[in-house]
Amino acid sequence: MSKKEISIEKRKEREGLITNIQRMSIQDGPGIRSTVFMKGCNFRCLWCHNPETFSTEPEIEWIRDKCIGCRSCVNICKTGAFSLKDGSPYFRKEMCNSCFDCVSVCYTEAINKIGRNVSPEEIFEEVKQDFPFFKSSGGGITISGGEPMLQVDFVEKTLSLFHQAKIHTALDTNLSLPWSLYERVLPFTDLVLADLKLIEDSLHVKYTGQHNRTVLENFRKLEKTGVPFWVRTPVVPGVNNNENEIRTMASFVSSLKNVKKYELLGYHTLGSCKYINLQINDPMAGSNPLPKNDLLHFQEILKEYNF
Repeated sequence: MSKKEISIEKRKEREGLITNIQRMSIQDGPGIRSTVFMKGCNFRCLWCHNPETFSTEPEIEWIRDKCIGCRSCVNICKTGAFSLKDGSPYFRKEMCNSCFDCVSVCYTEAINKIGRNVSPEEIFEEVKQDFPFFKSSGGGITISGGEPMLQVDFVEKTLSLFHQAKIHTALDTNLSLPWSLYERVLPFTDLVLADLKLIEDSLHVKYTGQHNRTVLENFRKLEKTGVPFWVRTPVVPGVNNNENEIRTMASFVSSLKNVKKYELLGYHTLGSCKYINLQINDPMAGSNPLPKNDLLHFQEILKEYNF
């Protein structure tokens, strides 16, 4: 192997696959933050509003409303994934080989590549300009997803860089991976944002595709580390939007003495267009957002548990 090939391999070892860096975020931890969204997730929550994070590979997004019918994609596509239907370009994702040649010829940006490889150092350089906002607001960087711990090497190195720079670090995770992975990143993590979807295991499997036994075990282990954490629950119509479910989860969370905050997040439909653009089936298609009054009612219940 040549020196150049060795250099490329070493870079690949350092890289992570992300979908986006959201700047000036106020939803993913304290203060103003930059949130890095990792690509790849082991859950398939029916209500997920970030389906672009499902796959562990880069993929094509086609925004049909932006297409002006110039046919550049049809002319360059070698597999027939982009073809003509009723005289206009049409995309069939199952035929795409992910060469991404079509992205460069689509000047209206109707076609986008979702997923880019970056190194921890590149993330640091890209986010460094936000440091003054972090310091003035008590903010920092959050690694989210998808499930970031599927790329634990990248997460560990990235969090350690910011931790060494005395920037507040947060990890947003579903807590479903082996605890040994979390032990690697917690020394560089100032706050954990941990998701709690449901308590009943059979329901958890039904609505996320995975059991939650490891999740609940990891909550107990996280409690013992002393690392501060917030718990967040999406409240979804037809899934857990009832008093029994909310009280069951609130009772469990209240037993965790190191939890600093418990948030209920109302289901919304802002991600529905992403399913269309990515040609992914939307299990919640046609559903309505959680009524605001329902969320307020459930938040009142949390007060009974001292949240």
